[in-house]
Amino acid sequence: MAKDAARDRKDEQLDRDRVADDDQALTTQQGVRVDHTDDSLAAGERGPTLMEDFHVREKITHFDHERIPERVVHARGAGAYGVFQPYDDWLRDYTTAAFLTDPDATTPVFLRFSTVAGSRGSADTVRDVRGFAVKFYTSEGNYDLVGNNFPVFFIQDGAKFPDFVHAVKPEPRNEIPQAASAHDTLWDFVSLQPETLHAIMWLMSDRALPRSYRMMQGFGVHTFRLVDANGRGTFVKFHWTPALGTHSLVWDEVQKIAGADADFNRRDLWDAIEAGDFPEWELGVQLVPEEDEFAFDFDLLDATKLIPEELVPVRPVGKLTLNRNPDNFFAETEQVAFHTANVVPGIDFTNDPLLQARNFSYLDTQLIRLGGSNFAQIPVNRPVAEVHNDQRDGYGQHRVHTSATSYNKNTISGNDPAPGADRSFTHYAEKVEGAKIRRRSESFKDFYSQPAMFWHSMSEVEAEHIVAAFRFELGKVTDKDIRTRVVDQLRQVDLELAKRVAEGIGVAAPAEGAADRGRTSPALSQLTDPVATVATRKVAVLAAEGVDGTGLTSLVADLHRRGAVAEVLGLTDGMIASATGEDVQADRALPTMASVLYDAVAVPCGPDSVAALSRDGRAVHFVAEAYKHGKAVAAFGAGLGLLRAARIEAECADGVEPVDDHGVVTTAANGGDLPEAFLDAFAGAIAGHRAWDRRTDDIPA
Repeated sequence: MAKDAARDRKDEQLDRDRVADDDQALTTQQGVRVDHTDDSLAAGERGPTLMEDFHVREKITHFDHERIPERVVHARGAGAYGVFQPYDDWLRDYTTAAFLTDPDATTPVFLRFSTVAGSRGSADTVRDVRGFAVKFYTSEGNYDLVGNNFPVFFIQDGAKFPDFVHAVKPEPRNEIPQAASAHDTLWDFVSLQPETLHAIMWLMSDRALPRSYRMMQGFGVHTFRLVDANGRGTFVKFHWTPALGTHSLVWDEVQKIAGADADFNRRDLWDAIEAGDFPEWELGVQLVPEEDEFAFDFDLLDATKLIPEELVPVRPVGKLTLNRNPDNFFAETEQVAFHTANVVPGIDFTNDPLLQARNFSYLDTQLIRLGGSNFAQIPVNRPVAEVHNDQRDGYGQHRVHTSATSYNKNTISGNDPAPGADRSFTHYAEKVEGAKIRRRSESFKDFYSQPAMFWHSMSEVEAEHIVAAFRFELGKVTDKDIRTRVVDQLRQVDLELAKRVAEGIGVAAPAEGAADRGRTSPALSQLTDPVATVATRKVAVLAAEGVDGTGLTSLVADLHRRGAVAEVLGLTDGMIASATGEDVQADRALPTMASVLYDAVAVPCGPDSVAALSRDGRAVHFVAEAYKHGKAVAAFGAGLGLLRAARIEAECADGVEPVDDHGVVTTAANGGDLPEAFLDAFAGAIAGHRAWDRRTDDIPA
């Protein structure tokens, strides 16, 4: 069908570039077959290597150049292919961009997630901003929506970007710490640059610790402009909302996950797509008529500000689905090149000074990373739209141009390729005038109102996490003057926040500061209207010899039926002999896993199994740690004994009727068919993500 033409062209294009080396003869890069690749050509068995050995020279040369420079920021990433499709055509009144307005068109995409501060070898779960960059292969050319999982950035002008990145990167004297913001130079910068405070509040919140890329919002950050068929402009903010809801890890978890599985988020994305649990996001927009540009108490062009959804609602546009993993990480995820200036007709820029600098920086970065100006010909970057221009030669030129001319205007080639065809990009006609100056707009100088709005929009538990994050980060700062200056900035946001942070870092609490400014935005809290689903949630089921095999099988089958991923963890790998006669296959050995890698834990009945687990310190710690992190915990029959061994003081059932005490779901039933009410209650606890009101003070860490 015509609506799938762009997607099919991209798939065919990638198929041509996909190489399967299995069952093929070994050749050089020139296609010459090679008879031996283990030894260099030499003058005799112990003689010198000969320069004429073109195969070994080529092999070593290619190896020497295998690594390209990693990204200065966003080096650690993961990506996948998918499709985007609009729901309907309502946005046609605001933009001519066909991929946003034609509900019959499916546009292929590549989406790359990333951390910002760390190197390629850093862990996934560090406290950091996450990149959320989408390349749309539209029929009118590539469009790149290069965003983050925060809607605001740390600085207002691109001139400060090198300074900010230098400050957050490892300190130059010792290259410490890796992928962390808890050090002197970052907080020195923050204490002297109050424009950073709004993004810093997001960085100290749970938003900086996503449970999964699949459970993470995305934002275009900047105010862009949509342009309709009559050349009329409308300001726009882009939002990505995950179908699974927005969920986060807790700080204790992320530190342990970094050791247990440094690839936690990358693996999660890969495994979900391989299993057919395709991640989905809804694209939404906030639209502001140009005549309302100055209707807010902040500047729309200030990238450190967001538009509260209560003022301008987010309107749904369409759905993005990731449905295929890359075939080769380097060729695709590492070489994909995003650029904020890759726009198509109907989408244009604003005078946001940070966006204007990014429009220069991204292209400049790709030139050094990918070896020259032909990086757009790399398969993952290649548009599905036809490419015709007079650009020639350069490193990595893949195209064989046969035209007699490479300039415009010309008569030899009939003046082709000719500019000005239908659907050409036309820049928005905006009147611009003014003196040449280096001066920040006065409208950019409210640094504290939106950080205060963010703080006052948090739930109690989210606020506790923010305070704890500030205390941890500033506790790593060795310069006491920097700590004091940061607290002084925080008192401009909220006096109570500054006092709570100061108490934990050995700084005198301020006596006065900003009071509650009154504005809140419920949409900023992750706990407002959460998506409750067990889909793709990972559940550990602990078992040892003598387990109630019938009950275990019933529980696992029910979880799978609901869309969860249940794994049986044995004390060792292999088969587990059950008390009910059938053997149970352990999916993994408990010593190789950790509770922080799961969303919930269940303990089946079986007196011998529970006794063995209770004697194993790792099993006891597994349950206690999951409980301490607020995760759903379930036990039935004798399984309640392991909860007691873990000092879980929840109310436990003494009969068949299940009890749900702050996400601890129990029943005395065992074997046979588990009560439906028990299964429903456990699924409901998992869908709730965390039991935030659970008291865990008495549980060892």
